[in-house]
Amino acid sequence: MLVASLYAYAFVGEFMLIYPVYTLLFHDTGLSVAETSSLFVIWAVTGMVLEVPSGAWADTVSRRLLLVLGPLLAGLGFALWVAFPSYWAFALGFVLWGAEGALVSGSYEALAYEELERRGQAHRYAGVMGRATSLGLVADAAAIGLAAPVLAAGGYPAVGVATVVASVACACVALTLPEHRTPAAAGEGRYLTILREGVALARADRGVLNAVLLVAFVTAIWGALEEYIPYLALETGVAKTAVPLVVLLVWLGVTAGGLLGDAAQRLPARAYGLMLGLAAAAMVAGALAGHPAGFVLIALAFGAFQLAGVLADVRLQERITGPARATVTSLGGIGANVVTLGVYATYGAASPYATHGVLFALLTLPYLLIAVLVARRRPYTARP
Repeated sequence: MLVASLYAYAFVGEFMLIYPVYTLLFHDTGLSVAETSSLFVIWAVTGMVLEVPSGAWADTVSRRLLLVLGPLLAGLGFALWVAFPSYWAFALGFVLWGAEGALVSGSYEALAYEELERRGQAHRYAGVMGRATSLGLVADAAAIGLAAPVLAAGGYPAVGVATVVASVACACVALTLPEHRTPAAAGEGRYLTILREGVALARADRGVLNAVLLVAFVTAIWGALEEYIPYLALETGVAKTAVPLVVLLVWLGVTAGGLLGDAAQRLPARAYGLMLGLAAAAMVAGALAGHPAGFVLIALAFGAFQLAGVLADVRLQERITGPARATVTSLGGIGANVVTLGVYATYGAASPYATHGVLFALLTLPYLLIAVLVARRRPYTARP
């Protein structure tokens, strides 16, 4: 029941028809690239502010409760987008979506790991989470495939209704997730005590801190750049109606990367670093190609980055001890939000002076430094 519910939550949570078209909605509403980037900044700041407090909340109360509330908040935000398309409605929607991300981030991973550990199956975490992530990406692909005909038939309102229905369905699926934390364990220590314990663990244990930083940087850069894929596609000559297909190609690569999580969890440090370096090179080459064929390289790069993120999360979960698991996991989330905010701000500020291809290439370069730093550390393997 646990694994099936985790998979269902991951799938339904990403089956949002508005995902592949909301950038087009902003464009059709008249927003500039800089204004769109400012919305992404609002999204990132919201997550950054709420990430750790919500993680400590998840360690204090029911994690399942937060997994129910999150999709409902996001659904309300998406409804505002299509009902009142304007900059401020988009901004409020991103605040609600950012709150959803903060509530789910940490809660989902902590519930999954501890429930598997209770069953003596903690070793399955990498495979389960990798497949859950890939199922979410399959849902993304299905949403991309359906978004075009639904948009053509009913416009943005139809897309919005379908997205709100999916959000409510996701909340219902969360109710089926098993959670065996007793009331005493869930309330062990007050909120501030749990918060302090999680932060103290990350500060005192260098291994935990390194894992938190790795999660933050590896997942955030490509995740932020993904939002600009439609702009890069249009720049390379892709027709507006074909943009969802380009997004689909990229996410097929990401899906493949997630599926490799179980097989690659004992990847040596040098191999892990080499994978990041080659992925960065492929990303730069694809972005600067100036041709739609370059998205094949970008899809391969995104797949490698996705795999790297899954492995980084495995390492983090294995190193966390004590009752503040969601809090420590959320530290990785807040780090990712900080990095994401930097990418959005840089992209928006530089967009009047550089092409999208150049911006993709420049913002991918930090992966090369990360690759070198990781390769110099001890082997990136799961502990027995």
